[in-house]
Amino acid sequence: MAKVTIDGQTIEVADGTTILQAARMVGPAVAPPAMCFYTNLKTSGGYCRTCIVEVSKGSDKDPRPMPKLVASCRTTVMDGMEVKNFSSEKVLDARKGVVEFLLLNHPLDCPICDQAGECHLQDLGYEHGSAKTRTDFERRTFEKISLGDKIQLHMTRCILCYRCVKVAEQITDGRVHGVMNRGDVSEISTYIEQAIENDFSGNIIDVCPVGALTDKTFRFKSRVWFTKPVNAHRNCDKCSGKTVIWYKGEEVTRVTGRKNQWGEVEEFICNTCRFDKKQTSDWTIEGPTAVSHQSVISANHYMKMVKPNELTLNNIKPIGMLTEGENK
Repeated sequence: MAKVTIDGQTIEVADGTTILQAARMVGPAVAPPAMCFYTNLKTSGGYCRTCIVEVSKGSDKDPRPMPKLVASCRTTVMDGMEVKNFSSEKVLDARKGVVEFLLLNHPLDCPICDQAGECHLQDLGYEHGSAKTRTDFERRTFEKISLGDKIQLHMTRCILCYRCVKVAEQITDGRVHGVMNRGDVSEISTYIEQAIENDFSGNIIDVCPVGALTDKTFRFKSRVWFTKPVNAHRNCDKCSGKTVIWYKGEEVTRVTGRKNQWGEVEEFICNTCRFDKKQTSDWTIEGPTAVSHQSVISANHYMKMVKPNELTLNNIKPIGMLTEGENK
């Protein structure tokens, strides 16, 4: 076991734990943002550099600080290590520069992007970005690529986090897409356009932190803050069947995997659950999905007002509809 102090808070973790994982154990108050690291995907992390931190003390055995900022998702803790994240001006300034690089070629099309309201890059830009850009050259653009009848790829929005590639490598039958070329012309592609059709291909939509990979069955149907997320499950012979179904009125507009507070899918789901089960009768409703009060989705968040076994669509009420007595 090793003791590590992050922004003044000490925690004891198992040997081999990364700084990012240790910070998440402490809580969101000290956890660095991450755009490429994904707990359930091996070898993820180390690409975006948004999780950089300052190690002010290496360990009890060697108290010297690390000379440069390090990626917390790839750096393991040592006993006695002291780390600065939000308490370091050096880190905040460097992270602002990282965000500027991420937004260098990213289009400002949030008003028409289906990821708006769930986009981690939006949050990152708001918290660590600059109000103005210093670039005046033309942004890179790519043609839209169809990855089949269910998935649309907008490479212009991609930040090359590699999550979708690792999903295809690790949980699908065979990967048919990857990163082509190098440098500022790198792009996610299937090389010769072909559909991605394996049973778990839809998970590349869930892991994408921006609007580069979107669900064609949900595109332009509704803004996410107008929908009602509800936890549901079904007996599935391919996956766990545990999902979030998104309602607009009585219509199921989309189905996604359940995500934790870090925006990571807890269990990957199959394409049958995601794309083919769009009726309430297909699911056993568990209750409203927990939504952070900081999310725009919480403006239309629904609370459980009855016992779980009595829960129906008609008695799930939005917060704004609660009476004073009910709210208590």
